[in-house]
Amino acid sequence: MTMAATLLAQEEGEFNPLIPHTYELVVGIFAFLVVFFVVGKILVPRIQKTLAERTDAIEGGIKRAEEAQAEAQALQRRYAEQLEEARREAGRLREEAREQAAQIKVELREEAQAEARRLVEAAHAQIEADRQAAFAQLRTEIGRLSTDLAGRIVGESLEDETRQSRIVDRFLDELENSNAQAVR
Repeated sequence: MTMAATLLAQEEGEFNPLIPHTYELVVGIFAFLVVFFVVGKILVPRIQKTLAERTDAIEGGIKRAEEAQAEAQALQRRYAEQLEEARREAGRLREEAREQAAQIKVELREEAQAEARRLVEAAHAQIEADRQAAFAQLRTEIGRLSTDLAGRIVGESLEDETRQSRIVDRFLDELENSNAQAVR
């Protein structure tokens, strides 16, 4: 139907339910303008404000997340550096401990060798002292036995200390000389 047909239908008094009445059109246009004004002046700014806040919140959240991630990476690098430094320090301390152990080992070995030398020297000195004491005791015993024997052979007593000492010394000197010549 064209517009002319619509007008003709209205003039004839026919009622068409698809075509609204004039007052309904005026009221509909007025209501549309009121809704358009309310939506345009009140709701759209609020919606834009809410969207802007959400955008800021999302962008701020992303920015904070990026900052937190960057901070976490920095902390991770710092911890890795500290861990590496601790490993180097531990290695250095192990090396120092090895060096100290080697040095202590050398010192203990030197002390043990010095103590062994001291003990050997003390033993040699003790042996020499014992030898000298045994030699002196043997010399005295040989002298006494020699004078007793000489006294029996000669038939007189050789109890005089001075004479006995001279005889014993002369006998032992002759004995040592004969031993020295036999060794050569």
